[in-house]
Amino acid sequence: MTGWHSAGGGPVIPDFGQPSACLKHNGWFCTDWMSKHWGDVLQPALVQHIQLTVIAVGIGFGIAFLLALVGFRWRFLDAPLGGFTDLLYTIPSLALFQLLVPLTGLTVTTVEIALTSYTLFILYRNIVAGLRAVPAEVLESARGMGLTRRQTFFRVELPLAVPAILAGLRIATVATISIATVAAFLIQDGLGHPIFDAIETPDLFKTELLASGGLAILLALTADGLLAYAQRALTPWSRLR
Repeated sequence: MTGWHSAGGGPVIPDFGQPSACLKHNGWFCTDWMSKHWGDVLQPALVQHIQLTVIAVGIGFGIAFLLALVGFRWRFLDAPLGGFTDLLYTIPSLALFQLLVPLTGLTVTTVEIALTSYTLFILYRNIVAGLRAVPAEVLESARGMGLTRRQTFFRVELPLAVPAILAGLRIATVATISIATVAAFLIQDGLGHPIFDAIETPDLFKTELLASGGLAILLALTADGLLAYAQRALTPWSRLR
């Protein structure tokens, strides 16, 4: 955000050259600040936030899917793997950042490791639950049709588990968008940076706080809506039922 100055010992206000009445009085939502700083503050932060989320959820889904296959195939490993993902999820984000900084520094890598670890709990549980929810009579029918174990998995079990898997993906994505704002404690990427920037300014710069926070909420709602649409498109039988 641009600098701040105090005029004649009066209240500290944003230094925007010729500020509007809204900015002079630190109004709740100044549209002129939004239009002026969309390109240099809000849009870059939004793009960075999307990148942080996509990378974390993408890597997390790949890891969780592999772990879920192991836990599904060998049930005695399900509890330890589930417990491990539970443990990662219980670590406060700031504490996890502190644990990772000595290893990976104040970098995007540190943030991505933390964000990815938080997705594992949700994704692992949903993938395993979806695979195990396939009715036994359906599996018996597949075997009666002569399908091999691999064919049964890819043609029957995995498609029927898609609703649960995508439900977990929706939750993990929305949660990651929220947690990613805390990344501003380490790096100047994402919507968390303008949020904390607004909080740290004298008297709390309301416009930047509401604009950045509003974009984070809008991003979460949009991502959830797109994934919900994908879930309906990929599981037409659930709509018919």
